[in-house]
Amino acid sequence: MFDLLQQVFSYTFMVRAILVGLPIALCAALLGISLVLKHYSMIGDGLSHVAFGTLAIALALNVAPMQFSLPIVIITAILLLRLSENNKIKGDAAIALISSSALALGVLVVSLTTGMNTDIYSYLFGSILAVSESTVFFSLIISITVTILFFVFYNKIFAVTFDEPFAKATGTKTSLYNMLVAILTAVTIVIGIRIMGALLISSLIIFPALTSMRVCISFRMVVIVSAIISVCCFLIGILLSFFYSTPTGASIVLVNLAAFLLFSLIGSFKNRTRPV
Repeated sequence: MFDLLQQVFSYTFMVRAILVGLPIALCAALLGISLVLKHYSMIGDGLSHVAFGTLAIALALNVAPMQFSLPIVIITAILLLRLSENNKIKGDAAIALISSSALALGVLVVSLTTGMNTDIYSYLFGSILAVSESTVFFSLIISITVTILFFVFYNKIFAVTFDEPFAKATGTKTSLYNMLVAILTAVTIVIGIRIMGALLISSLIIFPALTSMRVCISFRMVVIVSAIISVCCFLIGILLSFFYSTPTGASIVLVNLAAFLLFSLIGSFKNRTRPV
């Protein structure tokens, strides 16, 4: 076992991927709890499509993809939040509207410029070979910031997640904290898209929260278990990808799916054996 791990860490690209992926998996799991409980989990899917569109434009313009994409995706997250508060356009409709438009724009730009080259393919499906040193440094800073902000505003996020009208009545600026979660989600997606790809990054947000909720009841336990599940599934997925030469993003998603099914069975067994 030690020899296998030594083999993994002897490759620079694997070290970079793990250094980027682990904090991203942690951040996605933490943010995903609030999004899932508020029935707004598909924002990850919508923002990932927007990120792909902006990354395609960045490649066409030959500018730094992450620095170009990040502010646009953050603005989109805020816009989605505003649209979802509009009675005329519900949250899921707003996400579908923006995500499909952004994806179409990205595909159009790709077809008119670079075509479906390796860079575009890696943004769609993820690639551990595409993680550079600058990406590692930038990702670590952002991930640490996201994690700190989540725990600093933990109580406010908890209140807004479970009873937003009551939190608003007690003077909590609910729109501010909703915006904070949306912005942190946008940042996490832009960073994680390099490894997971635009089509799979939302799984890091949805799966850990849903999995932990199969067996956990309290919000605190859901947070802890989600974080552990997300980190473990990422590590197992990336190791399976390395040893069996399978796509990284798909491997991580399928490990998350296996964890979800396992926890669902455990949850069903607990419910059956629980005294009435």
